[in-house]
Amino acid sequence: MRVGVAVARRKAARWVRHWTRRWEAQPLHTRRTVRLVAASGALGGVLAASVIAAAGPWDSGQRTAEKQTAARADAAGGRTGDADHGSSDGVPGKGAPGDGLQGAGAGAPRVLTPLGPQDGTRPVAAPRPTGAGLARELAPLLKNPALGSPTTAAVWDVTTGRELYGAHETTGVVPASTVKLATGAAALAALGPDHRIPTASLAEGGEVFLVGGGDPTLSAKRLKGLARDTARKLKKDGVRKVAVRYDATAYAGDVLHEIGPNENIAPVTPLMVNEARLDDSWHGPAPRGTDPAREAADAFAGELREAGVRVAGGPRAGRVPEKADKLAATYSAPLAELTERMLTYSDNDLGEALARQTAIAAGRDASFAGSGKAVAGQLKKLGLPVRGARFADGSGISRDNRVSADLLARLLVTAADPDRPELRSLLTGLPVAGFNGTLRDRYGDAGTDGSDAGGTAAARGVVRAKTGTLTGVNSLAGTVVDADGRLLAFAFFTMDATDRTGAGDALDRMAAAVASCGCR
Repeated sequence: MRVGVAVARRKAARWVRHWTRRWEAQPLHTRRTVRLVAASGALGGVLAASVIAAAGPWDSGQRTAEKQTAARADAAGGRTGDADHGSSDGVPGKGAPGDGLQGAGAGAPRVLTPLGPQDGTRPVAAPRPTGAGLARELAPLLKNPALGSPTTAAVWDVTTGRELYGAHETTGVVPASTVKLATGAAALAALGPDHRIPTASLAEGGEVFLVGGGDPTLSAKRLKGLARDTARKLKKDGVRKVAVRYDATAYAGDVLHEIGPNENIAPVTPLMVNEARLDDSWHGPAPRGTDPAREAADAFAGELREAGVRVAGGPRAGRVPEKADKLAATYSAPLAELTERMLTYSDNDLGEALARQTAIAAGRDASFAGSGKAVAGQLKKLGLPVRGARFADGSGISRDNRVSADLLARLLVTAADPDRPELRSLLTGLPVAGFNGTLRDRYGDAGTDGSDAGGTAAARGVVRAKTGTLTGVNSLAGTVVDADGRLLAFAFFTMDATDRTGAGDALDRMAAAVASCGCR
């Protein structure tokens, strides 16, 4: 996988150098716009093969499936289907790695056609929308009775890094799951996109310790592989009988989220198998185990027995001794891939895990409180406005979170900066309107008569955004290429809305309005 990514990056670098030479007469912001749109719009089935190769990161999980989709669609002259995470280096999915596509996004329009003239002439900079133009489009939509109060909005120009429009944009509100953008940014900045989370086995005095590092995506298949590698090393050392202990001390504080036992999130521990799901699902709500670490240790002990090692009694909790010998280890997918999955499917377990990885990297307690402080600290290092912000959890389930529209819009602008490649998966992981993840069923088709009663169908495949929904709370934050080809970042929040569906639709119409106008 790393070789494939390296090759893709070298190709991308050659591609960028080639076009930079051809466009050297253009202003710097023109070149940045093309690079950034290529990075954020890499899903487009109609993009030229060179753009697909350059945009990356294609060779991990979700993006691999989308590359396959794009290639098939390019050959067929269109795009069909939705992407499945499948399985890749520990990210579990239904079916074997590389399995095909699930579901249907059939009929979705083409995604992000290339910018600039198509007749071979030199491209020109896409015009920048004005604040007045955006206000004409958005101000009436902010008065939609389906929205609650306060309703806040921010639209930023990615090319110049300047705010274009704001409405109460610095007011801190409950962000719901859009806080995962902050969680992902902090983890990527603290650890880098290639970081992998370990789960290891160690031995000391006839005891084997299963040590959780905080990987909620550890699959049964990888746990079995770890047990077999452990058994092989034990036999090589002449050990035939052991007692199993499990160490889940990497995290501190409460194990249960404040909402208590819930199908939307497992107990927060650094050792679990497939997010402690008790069915064969890999995302979305599901029944969860009540003691994930013990359940993982039970499964590990069973696999050791299958591999020919005698296990005395049942597993017990215990801290691994400092002088224990390492036997074997298994690692999660790279952090960039985990971030993509967290954003695309709004994975709460990954949200809490990545917040705690940030805390560990910062030398803080990996608790709800320690993780929140670590996330805020990393965002401050990125130059983002965190004054007044609060990160009570990493998933966005807590109503004690406070984030402004200004913060998230600026975070997305930062993620699009070519000088911040470590943050790129914040953009590539965003759900695409009408295509995948939590936006798959939003931005519906236009009617057979060409009408668009909801006002959003034209934005299918163009809006890319993280959603957030709690009772009375709706949020949407992401990127969009407007009608003139300008890449913009936006964040829209509303609170105290009484019509959950209506409020979500209203935010969708706001994003679609930005997509469909030049707003000058």
